[in-house]
Amino acid sequence: MNPSIFREYDIRGVADRDLVGELVRDLGRAIGRMVAPAVGHTVEPGRARAVVAVGRDARLTSDRLRGELVAGITDAGVDVIDVGVVPTPALYYATFAWPLDGAVIITGSHNPAEDNGFKILRGRASIYGDDIRALRSAIETGAARAAVVADGARGRVERRDVMAPYLDHARGQLRLGPRRCRAVVDAGNGTGGPAAVELYRRLGFDVVPLYCDMDGRFPNHHPDPTVEDNLVDLRRRVADEGAELGIALDGDADRIGAIDGRGRILWGDQLMILFGRDIAAEHPGARFIAEVKCSQALFDEIAAAGGEPIMWKVGHSLIKAKMRETGALLGGEMSGHLFFAHRYLGFDDAIYAGARLLELLSRGSASLAELWDTLPVMVNTPEIRVACDDDLKFEVVKRTASRLRAHPQVVSVVDIDGVRASFGDGWGLVRASNTQPALVLRCEAVDPARLSQIRSAIDGTIVASKQELGAS
Repeated sequence: MNPSIFREYDIRGVADRDLVGELVRDLGRAIGRMVAPAVGHTVEPGRARAVVAVGRDARLTSDRLRGELVAGITDAGVDVIDVGVVPTPALYYATFAWPLDGAVIITGSHNPAEDNGFKILRGRASIYGDDIRALRSAIETGAARAAVVADGARGRVERRDVMAPYLDHARGQLRLGPRRCRAVVDAGNGTGGPAAVELYRRLGFDVVPLYCDMDGRFPNHHPDPTVEDNLVDLRRRVADEGAELGIALDGDADRIGAIDGRGRILWGDQLMILFGRDIAAEHPGARFIAEVKCSQALFDEIAAAGGEPIMWKVGHSLIKAKMRETGALLGGEMSGHLFFAHRYLGFDDAIYAGARLLELLSRGSASLAELWDTLPVMVNTPEIRVACDDDLKFEVVKRTASRLRAHPQVVSVVDIDGVRASFGDGWGLVRASNTQPALVLRCEAVDPARLSQIRSAIDGTIVASKQELGAS
């Protein structure tokens, strides 16, 4: 077993190398063992048997993984509702629509086509950290196999449609104005395309689909809207169609990107400024959660709009937990995860976030390009990934943090997730990726020259830390 597949908030690896037969079945048994004790005091008191919903993305390996995982869950005496091939937010919605003790979506998200993985919920909450490590321990110690019940007590499997009620619910939470515009939707051949096109057309918008047919090989471009190269076709199509905006989804539709009519990208933190201004005007003092990669402009703008911004750790599970703890109405990540608790259910849903963007535009006369012009002008890098072995990346970050604390230009350091060093007129971030063998960097400054200086300072501390550990 490759231990690196057990990450902070999900389980993920190269499917045909790391996620093989009996391991996945044992994972299903471990999940069944984890949720079974909850019966009687979670969603539906008095129920005799736990129930877990299972969905999957369109990757070529997802059907195999579904069979192995479901076999393991039912081995543990837990019933399964199979919702089929669905976007991740539809699976999340099922935990609110039905009496479930847990749910699993089989997806590699925005990773390459050969990858796959599992996002796991207990009740309505995504598990992370110690719970992920507990699943690993149950597999390694044999406790997962000890959970197997007698043949007559094995769980049953039921197939059920979740897409119709999911789309109806999302439609019911929107408050549209009179204006409609043309939008191009690029789903990257992931699972979100059909649902997004259907929903936006039901709302009355002129939708131009781009790569909205599901194809788990991702033949047109990598399904990650945080990488600018993956938005080239969307930018071109927006221009060709004379559309007001383009909406990009990642492979499992829990992350959003956007392009305005002039071809400019709106990253997750910029979208959150637009949504945050709107929500704070309606709910003064509302709390907003944003992770450490987000622009300082986001925190400043939310405060200026009358909201309370809170900086927190990266990761969908961690953001959702912090939102529940604080009662925040919106959470967001620079990577495009947006979590609406305002008129929604608090999970990351790029399809719904796209609808909220269309709703925002429908209620005013300003185009998205005109709204982009109201955003603070900062100079920043996109999310940068630097290769670093999984077994070294956290130590590299630790040593980089020590170096930055001692750096003569650093004013302050935030270390809730990696290290975010403020240089007064900009900042730089270094953290270990939770999904890949990589370090994640982002820098921001008041002008290009200062950005270059900060980036050089950050790069220098990383290089020195790697050399100290004997890494390239």
